[in-house]
Amino acid sequence: MEAESEPYVRLATMRQLHQAVADLNTARSLADTLQTVADGIVTGLGYELACVNLVRPDGDLVVAAFAGNSAAEALITGRVGSRASWERRLTMGQAWDELRFIPHTDGWVLLDDDVPQWHTDGPDPRFEDEWHPQDRLYAPMYASGGGPDLLGVISVDRPRNGRRPGAWGREALQMYASQAAIAISNARLRANMQRALVRLEREQQALRASEESFRQAFEYAPSGMAIAEMGGDQHGRLLRTNDALCRLLGRPASVLRRYSFADLVHPEDIGTLLRTSAEGGRAELRLGRRDGTYLWVSLRNSVVADTADGPRFLLTHVEDIEERKRHELHLAHRASHDALTGLPNSAELRSRLGARLCDRPNAAATTPVEALDAAYGDIDDQDARTHGYEVDQAPGGPYDHHVHAVAPDTEHDDGAKGLAVLFCDLDGFKSINDRFGHHTGDAVLIEVARRLTTCVRDGDTVARLGGDEFVVLADGLGDADAADLAVRLRNAIIPPIRVDGRAVRVGASFGIGWAACGMTAEEVLRSADQRMYVEKRSRSKVHRRAG
Repeated sequence: MEAESEPYVRLATMRQLHQAVADLNTARSLADTLQTVADGIVTGLGYELACVNLVRPDGDLVVAAFAGNSAAEALITGRVGSRASWERRLTMGQAWDELRFIPHTDGWVLLDDDVPQWHTDGPDPRFEDEWHPQDRLYAPMYASGGGPDLLGVISVDRPRNGRRPGAWGREALQMYASQAAIAISNARLRANMQRALVRLEREQQALRASEESFRQAFEYAPSGMAIAEMGGDQHGRLLRTNDALCRLLGRPASVLRRYSFADLVHPEDIGTLLRTSAEGGRAELRLGRRDGTYLWVSLRNSVVADTADGPRFLLTHVEDIEERKRHELHLAHRASHDALTGLPNSAELRSRLGARLCDRPNAAATTPVEALDAAYGDIDDQDARTHGYEVDQAPGGPYDHHVHAVAPDTEHDDGAKGLAVLFCDLDGFKSINDRFGHHTGDAVLIEVARRLTTCVRDGDTVARLGGDEFVVLADGLGDADAADLAVRLRNAIIPPIRVDGRAVRVGASFGIGWAACGMTAEEVLRSADQRMYVEKRSRSKVHRRAG
């Protein structure tokens, strides 16, 4: 079955989905885009067969692309299904949000209609959610803006895991269909723009007509468009913007003409903008709105000549990708955080802890020269060689900017600071679960997570390892500091927790470990866990019992 609770699976699915969506923007033509849409479902979403049915001008749908089976592709590509037959399928299907699913028990009535289809025989399902070869799953694609105009339908078949997709798989397919609709609309727009540009360059006698065609395509494009200067003292200054871009950024055209994209981009994204090539360059970055907020957009640049030998201008297509970025952040958060408490989960904890460790055991503290080097940033290697210096890039060399984790001496307090790992196990939690049920237990875990979070600094990490175990990462602490922190955290947990009018208590046992380079994240956590059990056994049961 689909293991949606497993963060590694979710993260892998999110990466595959992100790559499939990114590939949609690399296609150069409408045909390439349609085939990329079909290929992305097979390579990124875990289905063996995918078909893209595109609405024709007369309303019927034609099989425009197929992936997963060359024999089926040769048989049905180019075949047409009537709009009425498609409407029937989308109406009779079970509504999975925007998706439509027709089980094989209902789909037999569709075997003789005119919609091109490819099915293989197979045994009856053995489980309730097992996929049958004649099950049908459709993802409608609508025109940009979420309007009612049907752009096409993606049909998928034969999930590789043999199961009907769960909520996670459905959300991924629905999000992909939305992005595919945008990519197809943009491919059509780019095709129209390219035809307009060809006319501008090759048809001197039809220059006025071409300019008018370009003007209308520019002004009435559903996404933002801008023309900027190339070269000269005012390189990059916006000369012209369409209404869609003005609405997107909340600024009138007269105001935008005072700026370049470099003036509007988020400070953290200025490097991305500068690395974007002017000719055919593409970047995803944030642009500032009039209200001070920032919006995620995709910039696609093309170079346009004013006349055959005249000045060149930069034509920029600006697409709003805020919703996709929000989905990506949401999926990333779900994959790396505990669903109950909202704290970083076990995988995220190990990732953060592992980022502070390297494989150099007994790494010495950084020297004053290394500390200054790390504080003022990397030295450009090419620039250093230009001035006659050799650059040592080996790990641990003079340009190794990793801040090594060193454990303080717990027997002789030498004032050293390190990364403390506090392993927390709740005392008496099992009895609360057994007596009052999981609802009360969940409420206790949520409250404990809140109390732990309020007791640490902004830069510290509080994570739920699983069950009633929590881990706190606190950097820059000495041995006494870590012990004081453990006491504060324990005292914060002890007060009664009220759940549905009932007061319950839990205690907590803490084990303090130290992260040090040369150790793995598992070794650090195991050390803290062992010390926690030593601390738990050293206290009498009456002092540990709560509830």
